[in-house]
Parts: sequence; structure tokens; C-alpha cells
Amino acid sequence: MVKETPVEIFKRSLAQTTRALAGAEEELEVAFGAEGPKLSGGKIVLPPPPRVISDPEAERIRGQADGLALRLAHHDDAQHAKLRPQGADARAVFDAVEEARVQSLGANAMKGVAKNLTAALTDALERKGASRIRDRSAAPLSEALALIVRERLTGQSPPANAKALVDLWRADIEREAGPTLDKLGAVAGDQRAFAMLTRDVITELGLGEELTAQQDDASPEASAENPPPQQSDSGEGEEQEQELPSDLEMIESDEDVESDRSVTVETDFDAEDQDEADQDEPGERPIRPKLRNEPEDPNANYKVFTRAHDEEIGAEELCDAEELARLRTYLDQQLKPLQSVVGRLAHRLQRRLLAKQNRSWTFDLEEGVLDTARLTRVIVDPLSALSFKQEEDMPFKDTVVTLLLDNSGSMRGRPIMVAALCADILARTLERCGVKVEILGFTTRAWKGGKAKEDWLAAGRPPQPGRLNDLRHVTYKSADAPWRRARRNLGLMMREGLLKENIDGEALMWAHDRLLGRAEQRRILMVISDGAPVDDSTLSANPGNYLERHLRGVIHWIETRSPVELIAIGIGHDVTRYYKRAVTITDAEQLGGAMIEKLAELFDEPGAVDAQTPRRSRQRAPAAAAA
Repeated sequence: MVKETPVEIFKRSLAQTTRALAGAEEELEVAFGAEGPKLSGGKIVLPPPPRVISDPEAERIRGQADGLALRLAHHDDAQHAKLRPQGADARAVFDAVEEARVQSLGANAMKGVAKNLTAALTDALERKGASRIRDRSAAPLSEALALIVRERLTGQSPPANAKALVDLWRADIEREAGPTLDKLGAVAGDQRAFAMLTRDVITELGLGEELTAQQDDASPEASAENPPPQQSDSGEGEEQEQELPSDLEMIESDEDVESDRSVTVETDFDAEDQDEADQDEPGERPIRPKLRNEPEDPNANYKVFTRAHDEEIGAEELCDAEELARLRTYLDQQLKPLQSVVGRLAHRLQRRLLAKQNRSWTFDLEEGVLDTARLTRVIVDPLSALSFKQEEDMPFKDTVVTLLLDNSGSMRGRPIMVAALCADILARTLERCGVKVEILGFTTRAWKGGKAKEDWLAAGRPPQPGRLNDLRHVTYKSADAPWRRARRNLGLMMREGLLKENIDGEALMWAHDRLLGRAEQRRILMVISDGAPVDDSTLSANPGNYLERHLRGVIHWIETRSPVELIAIGIGHDVTRYYKRAVTITDAEQLGGAMIEKLAELFDEPGAVDAQTPRRSRQRAPAAAAA
């Protein structure tokens, strides 16, 4: 009989206690992998323990397991989804407070579980940099409120490394919502009653406008239409999707896109009225003049209220060098288990690319490299001349790849970390193969409109103003910058407060225009997103499908009229109904493999560039004329 190692004994006992705590002795699967800790489809994945397990490390892993088991035992996803707010800030608060409720039930019942949960919480806060937060603008309200609720429910003070974070918010939270927070302990065992009180707390803290209409009395059929949120907090795009008119769900083909756009010209905007408005109000101008003989122009019916506050900026300008270095170190620590997996996939891609750069030799030359294989001639006939050879490179098309990353709030957490890692490793891999890589990100400067919305309010709220937010387009790595100089910039994605809302259509055109300015023969644009375009201020003042309609038009224009090759990867969101060449993944950990496979497919296509040259090569995108 083979004797079990200490690690195997630890894994076996941990799996058994996790099943017991979850109340699922038999059916629950407990596994160990680099993607843990994670709860997905009734399966718990935990991080693999080290070969030599210290007591703090064991407590941390047990705490992660206990937290997921308690979620299975005491949390109802369907109930949570029915009462979950729509706005990103309110949703983050709602989710964090519910997590505190679930864990408090286990902590109050068992002292050992309480100790484990505290160890896991302390480690998670340290990884988020909570101990270094000194400014309230960098302190998430959701984290502070969850720790205060935990204190109310269990009597445990916040961990030492989060005390400063909580103190930044405590006075305001206690003043605005203290009485309601005092009531939470009495209903901790009732998820629905607890959620209703949490919504009251959210309103008292000034986030009431982010709450959706209460769905307490919704029928079972209605609740079934709203699936429970994923733990990755990437539901922002999906929720907006559910609010769109049902006819958009049926738009699948390019012909339907054209039909949808032509209908919009007649119903949403009046051409003559718009021309007059353009003359009177400079801020009302569309991105480019509306040309009736160019029905394929994706910007024909898209307006921007003002571009005065938009920002196109390098990552190094948004953060000082010291903080960038710290954020990069944090990113490396978080994703260390994934680096080997993605690295192996990247090496496979590198071998496939280098295999295309076949080399040949020209022999019997008068100069070059000495051909040692033919030295026997000189031995046989000393009067023969030496033979030389010259290595020749086979033609390998010049290529540039742009990675456009969604920097919206719904990407917060694991998805944005994995996206940053994969972009980093792909940039290194492609650079070794002579392929230049540009890494871009897109978000907004503010939640709910920013200065653009303020200008609109000051102008008297003119109807159908178009886009009402301040864009922030970030350049993490330009195509000509070597990877070693830009690697720190990717750490910026870990900065609290960077990820806000997403306006995909304009970001796509921005990245496309940058590619058109390149001299390379082949240009590839890869978009990584986890949802449909979402900007509350724009969608509240325009038709509900305004941003999505523009995105569809931009995609159709690039795919049919531009030499740029477009690929998309959706994280937990079906992007195949927008893009012809796309793939949807359900988990952020699948991103590295999906990116590499889609790029490999492109490079494997014979004559991909030549097949696209009839499509009006080097035609300038409509958005460029507007800029």
C-alpha cells in the first residue's frame, strides 16, 4: 500500500470537510487547480497547496474552501439575481454584503471556521493592497461596508491590514445607514429579508438611483429569465442586454444590420432637423457629415455631444513610476500559477510562426559562408575553387497585431488580471517572431457621464444628444515600443478606480485607425470584451439600443470595407452575434488559449492578406474624418 504524502492527506481531509460544510456529502466535486479558488456549476476548485504546508498557508486555503462551501449552503443565486441592483457601484456593495452574510453564518457556528475565514480574508485584502490605501478615492466603498457588516454580524473587528480602509468610510456609513445596519443581524438567516435591508442601506448611502425596480413579486417564469450572476462580476454587459428591445436579439446577419440601420435613419433622427441643429449648435455635430450616398457609414446616425473632455493617454501618464512598478509586481504575484500554462501555449504559437519563416540556401557562390560539405572537391582537385553558400530568408509578410482590451467595471477582478497577463505574454511571444504588437484599453473617465453630462445639463437637456460621457482611451504599449519598456504599464489595469464604463464602437474605430496608419502589410485587430456597450448616461438620454447599434455598424464596416482583420473574444458574453470571426469563453482562465488559437488560425490561413486586398485597401475609417 502506497503511503500518502502530507499534501495528499491535507487535500483529502479538506475535500471531506468542505463537502460536509456545504451540506453535500456525496455529489459535490472538490478539485485543486491553478484557477482556484472558484465555485462553478456545483464544483469547487481550490488552489493547490505547496509541498511544505505552513500553518498560515493551511488556514488560508481552508478559509477559501470554507467560504465557497458556505456559499453553496446558505446562498440562493436566483433570489440574489432578482434583487441585485443594476448600477456597478450598488451591485458591488450588494454582492460584498451578501458574501459577508454568508460567511458570518459559518463563523458564528464554528470557531475554527471563523479563524479560517479571517485568514483567507486577511490574505485577500493584502493582495488587493488594502494596507497601502491612505486616500478615500482609492478605498472601495463595497470593501469597507462589507467589513463593517461582518463586524456587526460576528463581532469581529476588521483585519489589521484593512483598518485604515474602513476608517476612511466608517463615519459616513454609520451616520447615513447605521440604524439600518443594526437590523441586519436579526435577519442574517433570511436571504430575501437581508437583501431588502441591504437595498435600503444602498439607498441611504446615495446609490439609490442605481437600484432597479424591485422584483419581489415577479413570477417564477420572470425570475427564470434572469440567470444568477457569475462570481467574476462580469454581468454588467449582460444586464444591459436584457433591457434592449427584443427585435435586436434577432439581428444575426449583416443584412439585418443594414436593415436595422436604415430603419433608424427614418425613425430616430430627422435628417433636415439634424442639419439645422449642426449649424446652430457646434456641440451637436455628428462624428462626420451625414452623407446619404454612403449608407454603409457606421457614424451616419451616431452623435457625440462633446469631445472636449475625451482623453487619449499613455498608461505611464496616469500613474507614477513607483506605483506602476508596485501594481506590476502585484499582477505577477496574482497570476503566477497561470504563467506556466499560458507560457506553454505561447511557445506553441511561437514554434508555429517560426516554422513559417523557412530558410533556403544558395550554393556555389564566390563569397558568403564556406560550404564545408563540398570541401572534398579541394582534396580531390587542389586546383578547384572553394565553394560558398548564402542563406536567404523566405518571404514572411510584415504583420502588426493590436490587442484592444475592455477596461469596463464588469472586468474587475480575475478577468482583467488574466487579460493583462495574456496580453503581456502574447506581446513577448510575437515580438520574438518579428510581429509588432500594440496593446490598447478603453473605458470612460467617469461613471454616469462626467463633464460631458454636466455640459448637457447646463445646455438645457437637448433631446437625443448622442454619446454623453468622457472617453478614456489608454495606450499600454505602442507597436514600436519594445516589450521590456512597456511591461510595467500593464499593471495599471490593477489600479482601483480605472475600470468604469465601456463605449465599444468608438474604441474599435480608434484602434482600427491606428492600425491603418501602420506600414505593415498585414494588420490584425483582436478585441477582448465581456459585454455589450454600457454607458448609463448615454442610454438614459437616447434610444436603448443606441450604443449597440453603432457597434454593429462599426463592426460591419471593418469586416466588409477595411483591410484590417478583425477577431473578437467574449468573456462570458456571446460576441459571435456581433463579429463574423469570434469565440466566446465562459471563464477568464480560458482566455490565453483562446487568444493564441485564434491568432494561430489567422497565421495558418494561406493568402489571407492577398484575399483581402480587393476590399478598398487602405481606405480610411469614417471616424478618422471626424476626429
